[in-house]
Amino acid sequence: MPEPVVTALLAPSRLSLKLLRALMWSLVYLGALMAAAVYSCIALTHVLCRPRRGCLGPPRCAVPACLNDPSLGEHDFLTLKSSGLRLHYVSAGRGNGPLMLFLHGFPENWFSWQYQLREFQNRFHVVAVDLRGYWPSDAPRSIDCYTTDLLMTDIQDVITGLGYSKCILVGHDWGGLLAWNFSIYYPAFVERLVVACAAPMSVYQDYSLHHISQLFRSNYMFLFQLPWLPEKLLSMSDFQILKDVFTNRKSGIPQLSPCKLEAFIYHLTQPGGLTGPMNYYRTLFWNVPLEPQELSTRTLLLWGEKDSYLESGLVDAISSRFVPGRLEAHILPASGHWIPQNHYEEMHRYMWAFLQDLLP
Repeated sequence: MPEPVVTALLAPSRLSLKLLRALMWSLVYLGALMAAAVYSCIALTHVLCRPRRGCLGPPRCAVPACLNDPSLGEHDFLTLKSSGLRLHYVSAGRGNGPLMLFLHGFPENWFSWQYQLREFQNRFHVVAVDLRGYWPSDAPRSIDCYTTDLLMTDIQDVITGLGYSKCILVGHDWGGLLAWNFSIYYPAFVERLVVACAAPMSVYQDYSLHHISQLFRSNYMFLFQLPWLPEKLLSMSDFQILKDVFTNRKSGIPQLSPCKLEAFIYHLTQPGGLTGPMNYYRTLFWNVPLEPQELSTRTLLLWGEKDSYLESGLVDAISSRFVPGRLEAHILPASGHWIPQNHYEEMHRYMWAFLQDLLP
């Protein structure tokens, strides 16, 4: 068929897709403006209620002591083959078994896996990385440096750079989303997958279109589409909005010590420390709409029934995409979003049972 004819036949479809994307971005930025208004009020309220703190929080100078706990492992940097970026990681148990690689979420860092590093280092080589953009790992300024493809390549380079050809991949929140994607596009590198409180992006997309309430739970991701403003709002009143994420009575981490709270926000308070994490969200809609994907990697999925950010209905939506017999899913009735921190013992029991056949 002549090329002009093909072009003419495809023109209506291409026009429809452009109109759909234009409508999507209009709605995204409308949501961003609404979220900006709400979060600006919250941030200003914090400033007015705590005037002695001033407006913007200063960078932390002293490293929280718990970040240097030797029982968690040794600190090191790995230079990635593809990009040349240096990623910080904490490692323990080399030579004790297969590689178990941990990917953190937002607003977190490698310390999110403190309990898992201690639990599994006697039978696995456990490694928790600070993802690109999270200080002290390298943090490119350009939004283009945070596309899904580049983040997937980072994970591949970490696995091979550590001397392995595959791993047990464990992710939470944003790290869980990356783990899902990596298991889809690089299945040969993933021996087992463990995900806590995260859905594949294609599943999240379809579920949210039918459950608008999920978009309200994730309202912050619209705010993060805007340039510079989210960084300012999150840093106001000594980073109080970030502190509230961890200490909120209903949705935070119960009995979080001041030292551990500082361990979570220390990296984000460094100059430019919030821009890299924000850039993950700024590329989130670049590939929307996404095609449905079949999931086949053997996976353990843990979900908090009281998760304030993600609805439990996503678990059934994820299950419907799986090859039968490849997914083991558990909804923890008493847990919220922070399963690796506040329900780590239950998480460990499920993980040991799931990985039993891999142990020598």
